[in-house]
Amino acid sequence: MVTICVDAMGGDEEPKVVLDGIAAALAADADLSVLVAGNEEVVMPFAADHERARALVTTEVIGMGEHPADAVRQKKDSSIVRGCAAVRAGEAQGFFSAGSTGAIFAAATLGIGRIRGVKRPAVANPMPGASGRSTVFLDMGANADVRPEMIVQFAQMGRAFAKTTLGVEDPKVALLSNGTEDTKGSEAVVAEHEALAAAGAGWFVGNCEGTDILAGKFDVIVTDGFTGNVALKTLEGTAKFLLSQIRDAAHSSKKAGLGALMMKPSLKGVAKQLSGDAYGGAVLLGCKAPVLIGHGATSVEAVKNGTLATAHAVREDLVGRVAEELGA
Repeated sequence: MVTICVDAMGGDEEPKVVLDGIAAALAADADLSVLVAGNEEVVMPFAADHERARALVTTEVIGMGEHPADAVRQKKDSSIVRGCAAVRAGEAQGFFSAGSTGAIFAAATLGIGRIRGVKRPAVANPMPGASGRSTVFLDMGANADVRPEMIVQFAQMGRAFAKTTLGVEDPKVALLSNGTEDTKGSEAVVAEHEALAAAGAGWFVGNCEGTDILAGKFDVIVTDGFTGNVALKTLEGTAKFLLSQIRDAAHSSKKAGLGALMMKPSLKGVAKQLSGDAYGGAVLLGCKAPVLIGHGATSVEAVKNGTLATAHAVREDLVGRVAEELGA
């Protein structure tokens, strides 16, 4: 049986949303048990009512607005820090939280540890593609400043994730730039391209542009965390803008309203893909155990899927595949 530690206190929503998501995950997977980390009044009743749930009682919570590194150092009894420590101690085999990304990154890096040889873990997520082909996109915000050799590691970890999550046998990797030519991009991007070309014979296919992120042309797109986070937030903002414009147009006439009503199921499907609920969140690649990070404004479905995805990563030996890809 796989045991996943889930942070009941993480995210912007009430703990009940997380607990309902855990309950749904337990109902969907009979070979899953959950270590639920959080305040006593939250986790103890839940564990008492669910046979395959155990309580990890903590007394502190790291808020979304706190400085991540300081909070991890100062709040040793927080659900995030204790949850990662439980994974390191062998009480659970993976960790899921919808809390502060920075705090999860710091706690997992320090508490769980990195795979031998990994310079910095990176945040990755499968992005939906217009072609029907999903693309693993990383780094989505963990590392603003990177060196070329780090980009190579991100690409290798992204390949391992694509094999595990998307079932791609030989994932192809592209480098995000402002043009497809080999010489396009800043000095840093050109150096990254050279490093990838030297290391990725057979799987590195060259540069791509921002329009390719949702096109479904590549299995993996790699970039630094600053660029990746800006790109991600731009996509999210564009999606919100388009949806708001569609809502406004729907109120402009009865005919437009009828058309919008007919399109509503399809639009909900698109929004669901972009929200990440289908995967439950992003994965922190490079740690010694699977760590998934959910959205702060999470949902029951996202928590369920995030918990199940963490268990899947354990069963499919994501960590072992990353280590193998890196030659660790």
